[in-house]
Amino acid sequence: MIQTTARSAPLSQLRTRWRDRSPGLAAGLLGGVFAALLGLASCAALVTLLWISSPYPDSGSGGALHVAAALWVLAHGAELVRADTLSGTPAPVGVTPLLFVLLPVWLLHRAARDATDPGDGVGVAVGAAPKPGARGRPAWLAGAPDAGPPPVSARVAWTGVVLGYLAVAAPVVLYAQGGALRPSWWWAAVCLPLVAMGAAGAGVWTAFGRPGGPVGRALRVLPRKLRELMVEPDARLGAATRAAGAGAAVLVGGGALLLAVSLVWHGAAAGEAFLRLTEGWSGRFAVLLLCLTLVPNAAVWAAVYALGPGFVLGAGHVVAPLSSAPAPLLPPFPLLAAVPDAGPGTALHWAAGAVPLVAGVVVGWFTARAATVGAAAGEAGEAGAAGAWSWRRTAGAAVVAAVLCAVLVALLAAFAGGPLGSAALARFGPVWWQAGGATLGWIGVVAVPVAVVARGWRCRGAAAREEGGGEGVVPSRRVLPSGSSGSSGPSGSSGPAGSAVRSALFAGRWRRRTAKDAEGAEGGGGVDEGAVPFGLYGDDDGGVAYDLLPVDGAEESPRGGG
Repeated sequence: MIQTTARSAPLSQLRTRWRDRSPGLAAGLLGGVFAALLGLASCAALVTLLWISSPYPDSGSGGALHVAAALWVLAHGAELVRADTLSGTPAPVGVTPLLFVLLPVWLLHRAARDATDPGDGVGVAVGAAPKPGARGRPAWLAGAPDAGPPPVSARVAWTGVVLGYLAVAAPVVLYAQGGALRPSWWWAAVCLPLVAMGAAGAGVWTAFGRPGGPVGRALRVLPRKLRELMVEPDARLGAATRAAGAGAAVLVGGGALLLAVSLVWHGAAAGEAFLRLTEGWSGRFAVLLLCLTLVPNAAVWAAVYALGPGFVLGAGHVVAPLSSAPAPLLPPFPLLAAVPDAGPGTALHWAAGAVPLVAGVVVGWFTARAATVGAAAGEAGEAGAAGAWSWRRTAGAAVVAAVLCAVLVALLAAFAGGPLGSAALARFGPVWWQAGGATLGWIGVVAVPVAVVARGWRCRGAAAREEGGGEGVVPSRRVLPSGSSGSSGPSGSSGPAGSAVRSALFAGRWRRRTAKDAEGAEGGGGVDEGAVPFGLYGDDDGGVAYDLLPVDGAEESPRGGG
């Protein structure tokens, strides 16, 4: 009798693997398709509404749908080509309304996040081992009922969303080629996949709790010294990223403030331009919508103006605080009325430099706060309070933050500007490399000394509070970084457990352990018998573990307190 080993056919193995992976892949594909269709439908609804309300439409419904498809492609950063010109030469249109970009990015982010189960316990059976890379269930939720399938692989969900989105984008680009505004093949082939992959990747990364593993693997290509400067041993890259984001937000917000002030200053010219462009409520409503969609672009222009390089209004016409060249003949557009008058700059124009100055101070303060947030109170000296970064590490983190802020501003400047035609209209808006270089100079010069000085001030303040022995919140024996083991949630106090702690504290059933409680505990610094050590609870940047004590003998657990 001959024994044989039963082996499944290759086709059967492939079918089995597809069946195991298809739920996640199918969900990703549907999510990508729906994200693309929702964005396209939003553009089509807006354009159709304007076409219906227009008293003198230039084309039929087909032309309106072609314009909607072209605007949807433009929202991804792709350049359009206007074929119907007086000279007969096609003219490029590359100024992307930044407000339009938010729609496809947000839809892709949501689709990828929803297609990915983060594995935080919702889709893992009770008692079963979680998948590699998935976050485990908190101990206080171990008895909660389970529902749902196992978590979907990040790679599968990301691939499905990107493929589903591009499957809709390809025929839309083909359809838009028949309109007056036609997407450039080169720009569409580059921008659409990049936006889809980037936004979907951010959504998957968010669904898994923003782990540091992918970032660490991406940084392995850098030299060891540079990698240690950016990441080790204090996870400075995360702190520098937050500081850079805060600095960029201050720059753009300051630019929006400058724009508002200039529009009020030139209110008469802006109102006249608004009334001269068109007649009738429908046309003016369209102009108002166009102005609103271009407000973020104008804010970026104003921010780069405050940085010093300024922006260009056609080839060779630079508008900067030091001097502004006479602009070419421009259409009477309301936002263009806010452009400063031609001629040398005055003290009022130079005052715009306060915006990057404030942004540098904000970056330095955020860096100093991250450098001292995880420090336990100790002796003040050369290194400050025990556990704080040294001044060299703080300065290095401020430099990294300045570089990241410069990269972010350069990207915004590249998207905010572009061509509006050929010859004299070949360039409108800020030059990206000039904006990035000016940002690096301003933020680097201001943020580094502010970070070092603020770090020393915070360390001396912590040491003074410790020497005074006053009553206050005393951190427990552990100081943990956000998101590490022992935290109350996926990202420190921002997780569901941290919300339960805040609810219990606000309800008055629990309170933090104070200095007097610590003195009364055995050993002078131990945990009281009735205290509950509840992982991370504290600042968002680092997080400090606190012990919680019941108020008036309350027995409710903070883990379930509402």
